Amino acid sequence: MRSLYPEIVPFQTHSFKVDEHLIYFEQSGNQNGIPVVFIHGGPGSGSNANHRRYFDPERFHIVNYDQRGCHRSKPTGCVDNNTTQHLIEDLEGIRNFLKIDKWLLFGGSWGSTLALLYAETYPDAVTGMILRGSFLAREADLDWFIKSGVNKIFPDYWQDFVSVIPEAEREDMALAYYKRLHGNNKQEQKQAAKAWSVWAGRIVTYLLDSVNGDSYDPGDLERAVNEVKIETHYARFAYFIEENQILKNIDLIPDVPVRIIHGRKDLTCLAEASWLLNCSLPTSKLMIVKDGGHLAGEAPMVEALIKTTDEMASLLK
Repeated sequence: MRSLYPEIVPFQTHSFKVDEHLIYFEQSGNQNGIPVVFIHGGPGSGSNANHRRYFDPERFHIVNYDQRGCHRSKPTGCVDNNTTQHLIEDLEGIRNFLKIDKWLLFGGSWGSTLALLYAETYPDAVTGMILRGSFLAREADLDWFIKSGVNKIFPDYWQDFVSVIPEAEREDMALAYYKRLHGNNKQEQKQAAKAWSVWAGRIVTYLLDSVNGDSYDPGDLERAVNEVKIETHYARFAYFIEENQILKNIDLIPDVPVRIIHGRKDLTCLAEASWLLNCSLPTSKLMIVKDGGHLAGEAPMVEALIKTTDEMASLLK
């Protein structure tokens, strides 16, 4: 079974100021190689050292970055001037700063959403796309996760998730959590951040033997607050796009190779989204990974993704 490429360190790190945000990004691998940008998920998480390791460092010029308010981008947790449209322009700003003509987009979950929207906005800047665990950011996709869907599979975990919200507010969980994360009551804010993180973490990691759902802990509570502030900000405002915008504008995607990888056992983002994308994109190929879940770091998903980046390197050389 294929594993991640060996650990590497960036050969250069950068940051640039836009609005009140300082955006962090880095370069690693071969500066003369095939440009690829890793678009992380969330919204609200960030990139990490393992995200460089899905690409052959001798063949790829690897760009990683943290979206507004995320991880090493400052101020952490800031939602001012933080919308999908801002994130698209940040990606384009990074590309222009690095003087990259065109690049390969690699995005998973929310990262796939952003990759698709960027490709629809700047089709001439894209050489190809690798999408994992596709998320189309439709009302139905959010409802599955925080209204009616996966709660039927994990009713005990769901009870913990809704228990911090009064019954009168449970019809709109995105709004209810948003109000607490963005309110002035610090105790409520921390309680809501932990409950959201625990719910999401239990579902995302349910296939991992090393995680016990009954004791899932989001770790650093301050980090959880910052991440969930951004996640609820995007969920509350329907990800700042029109309903079904990605599929409505799918004809704007350039005629480039697209590879879609989805875990059969993914209960965070259903394989239906990847299926619909594959049916709509004539240049795409879909791989449903039998034993894969949502996380890129699961062994079956790592193997599928490494094979795909290697394939794409041969196509784009």
